[in-house]
Amino acid sequence: MPGEGETLLKLEFGTKAQTLERLSGVLASAQILPQASFDVQGWQADAEGILKQLVDRGFLGAPAIVRSSALAEDRAEQSLAGMFCSIAGVATEEALREAIKTVITSYGRFGEEPQPGDQVIVQPFLDDVEVAGVAFGRDPNTHGPYRVINYDLGGATDSVSGAGDGALKTYVHHKAVKDRPDGYIGKLLDLLDELEGLFGTDWIDIEFAIRRGGQLVLLQARPLGKTPGGAAPLDLHVKTLEQVAQKIDQLNRPHPYLLGRRTILGVMPDWNPAEIIGIRPKPLALSAYRHLVTNSIWAYQRDNYGYRNLRSFPLLLDLHGQPYIDVRVSFNSFIPKDLDEGIADRLVNYYLDRLEAEPHLHDKVEFDILYSCYAFDLDERLQGLSGDGFSEDDQQKLLLSLHGLTRSIMEGVSGHWARDMERIAVLEQRQRDYQGWDTDPVSHIYWLLEDCKRYGTLPFAGLARAGFVAAQMLRSLIAIDFMDKEEYHALLSSIDTVGSGMAKDLQAMNRKEFLIHYGHLRPNTYDLLTPRYDQAPERYLSDLGEAPQEVQPFAFSKKRMTELDRLLVKHDLGLDGKGFLDFIRQSVRGREYGKFVFTRNLSDALEMFKNLGAKHGFNADYCAYANIEIIRSLYMSTDDPKQVIGRSIEAGMQRYALTQQLTLPPLITASDQIWSFTYPASEPNFITQRSVQADLCLNLENPGGLRGKILMLPNADPGYDWIFTHGIAGFITQFGGANSHMAIRALEMDLPAVIGAGEALYNKWSSAQRLEINCANRKVVVIR
Repeated sequence: MPGEGETLLKLEFGTKAQTLERLSGVLASAQILPQASFDVQGWQADAEGILKQLVDRGFLGAPAIVRSSALAEDRAEQSLAGMFCSIAGVATEEALREAIKTVITSYGRFGEEPQPGDQVIVQPFLDDVEVAGVAFGRDPNTHGPYRVINYDLGGATDSVSGAGDGALKTYVHHKAVKDRPDGYIGKLLDLLDELEGLFGTDWIDIEFAIRRGGQLVLLQARPLGKTPGGAAPLDLHVKTLEQVAQKIDQLNRPHPYLLGRRTILGVMPDWNPAEIIGIRPKPLALSAYRHLVTNSIWAYQRDNYGYRNLRSFPLLLDLHGQPYIDVRVSFNSFIPKDLDEGIADRLVNYYLDRLEAEPHLHDKVEFDILYSCYAFDLDERLQGLSGDGFSEDDQQKLLLSLHGLTRSIMEGVSGHWARDMERIAVLEQRQRDYQGWDTDPVSHIYWLLEDCKRYGTLPFAGLARAGFVAAQMLRSLIAIDFMDKEEYHALLSSIDTVGSGMAKDLQAMNRKEFLIHYGHLRPNTYDLLTPRYDQAPERYLSDLGEAPQEVQPFAFSKKRMTELDRLLVKHDLGLDGKGFLDFIRQSVRGREYGKFVFTRNLSDALEMFKNLGAKHGFNADYCAYANIEIIRSLYMSTDDPKQVIGRSIEAGMQRYALTQQLTLPPLITASDQIWSFTYPASEPNFITQRSVQADLCLNLENPGGLRGKILMLPNADPGYDWIFTHGIAGFITQFGGANSHMAIRALEMDLPAVIGAGEALYNKWSSAQRLEINCANRKVVVIR
């Protein structure tokens, strides 16, 4: 016999109307609204009779809502949620007739006639909704065992699946966690549990509303589409998360060689892996990024530039395949090495506390939390420390340390940035030396990577640091009213970088010449599976577009240059106005050029690794699961390459299968957050002061369809520069910072862009068809 609360037979999903009807009178944890439903065939045969029945049943006694219930809408293999019309607030018989016609007409949106079995639902319209949204029995993106709730505190019932513009939030709760929060989140988790019991599956997708007074209403329940291969066993998932939690607890202890009581882990601070390799990179991409940047190179650069020595600390941690920055280590590395130890320790704790209190700043820590370089307004900004126990003497000591450090970075031909430009030139020469080198593939890959570290990523990291100092200096000139935002944008857009040069060369060079120079670039720089420009020129370069606009020169007047000279003398920075502007231009240009040069080594190494794998029977898809560190092992041993590569691929595939199904918060301050969390609110970076309204493009496979569109990019690195040759209207990235490569390119092109929208906003905007980006007002509006 079934136990209490169990049913003899499991319910089956049908159309929206059928499923709600089957749940009516059965569901205990939520209300099902009264409904009348009919099919298209019935309406076409007797519209007036159906209208009379609706009126007789009282559906116009108060405003009603007419909702879609199409056959194609709620199938397990396909969901067209939000694709068909719903008409709310229907109050008259004529309005009801027109609303039904509009809903039925929307079923032909995809070029097909409405099917006779398509249905229409009429229900009472809820005008007292406080919270509305959608919820899933499994993570709809990863299919991991998480309850995921997307909701709008504004109460707009179309803001999550449609074009509303409310305050979206996303809550994630692991299925194995029995404790749950009070209030509507707890009620929704109870509802998902009950629906799982009724339907015998947790692959469930629902829409809900919560009315004033707390009544939970189920508006829709449908099957959640599955992907081949299914999900990992729950016990394996739990065991993995327990290991992750244990690691976080270990990292949160005091460390004898680190300042700060504890740490925070994030996907965006510092070398922001979410932007460069994504939050679930394949093992080859993750290991290459660690090898070339975050294992040691990053710390060598900081030490060389006058910051605290963190050379033995890896910056990036691997939480079962998902990359996180150890923020305590990062914040330590931005402390000037000559700063008083007591002040430094308190400063790191202050930074950590500030980030925990304001998690939306996780992609802006250097601009809005840290004091990592000198600037013209630093004295005033440091006064913000007064309320947190830092005396005027403390502030002065920090200011002097940052002043000396910054001056050593900026100094003309003897500055750190100038020496790093020389190292990039050495790498270019060594790249020419490699041409025609007769050696074995393992040795070739090994030396490509070693040179990439020593003469590529190391000086690039320095040039990136100089680029940040330049950005901070320019921002401070705005803060002290020496220049305005228009001048700021004009100065940056006047800098002729690799990106702007590529657009010109695409017009001026023949295809062969262009690919010799730029062919090594690829979107997703560390991803072996993304074709290079020279492997898929038709994808990236088929539409040459219009000739790029000439870079407009920027110059202050003679009077303003004299004022700038005086300002620099006052701040004792060792440069006159011309030298300062040269530093700004050269650091921005050098950063982009350094990246362009070192990625050739990386790209060639990835191609040679792919060929090495193919030689031993492993195709590119398999090679992407290997760890790049095996190259060093093979170089130093006589091990069988086929066995070493094969073992690495097998281990990577097993691990990555579970990596894909882990959903972790973008910022972690305590181990319990990996089991249930709300995504932190994001404050996107709006680039330029322009605005644009255009249709969206989510698929970059057809370059001919990019012109005039707003592009949606989960993450974007220099390999995406090809998009700027296609006349796009603007773009939005899920990850990225205000000083990232794509932000700089948007400034150069005077192109409206939103950098680092965050998961919730990015997913919402991606579901729209047309957007308006208004950078001056810092907002994105869903048009339809």
